Amino acid sequence: MTRGTTLVDVSAKPRTIHDFYGFPDELYAKQYPANGHPQLAGEVATLLSPYQVETDDTWGLDHGAWALLDALFPAADVPVFQLSVDITQTMDWHLRIGQTLSELRDRGVLILGSGNIVHNLRALRFDGKAYDWALEFDRFVADRLNERNFAALADVSSMGQLMNMANPTLEHYAPALTIAGASSSKDELFFATEAIDLGSIAMRSFVLHGG
Repeated sequence: MTRGTTLVDVSAKPRTIHDFYGFPDELYAKQYPANGHPQLAGEVATLLSPYQVETDDTWGLDHGAWALLDALFPAADVPVFQLSVDITQTMDWHLRIGQTLSELRDRGVLILGSGNIVHNLRALRFDGKAYDWALEFDRFVADRLNERNFAALADVSSMGQLMNMANPTLEHYAPALTIAGASSSKDELFFATEAIDLGSIAMRSFVLHGG
């Protein structure tokens, strides 16, 4: 997360960052040794120049990136670089940054966003039963994605208390807007997962492809 700027990792060998606490030792020993792509990352920084972008060669891959990549590409054989989430910006801004990135798709670049549509750690239930508000917000987002009504997903103020319960802070929600912004009207949408874990963590994953 950054404030007032968007960082683009231009390192050739991104380091694996263990930015979490209280987990098993095995996770802290985990390395994800994928190569970076300094040339493409530099091009992306130029493409995003209207968004107060800065390049960085010391950051690497935090758990928001490598935890997903390790499942998708366990051999770490796909070059990868990470963009930060500017948490000072509106959701409409994150939607627009996705629209700017969309041209990368024609070059075979996978644009991957990570987070949770519902992410309220203060309301965890270890019996696993999902809260009604978690189910409601998860369904609201799924329905708006199906309708391609991305403006509604960006209009946080209209969601009121439902959004406040589902996402007390927005860093987990914002990447979904960027991915939606990068989509085409011709894309097909499918949901890879739809579960809610620990009562208040939505694991819904969606893919927009083919456009």
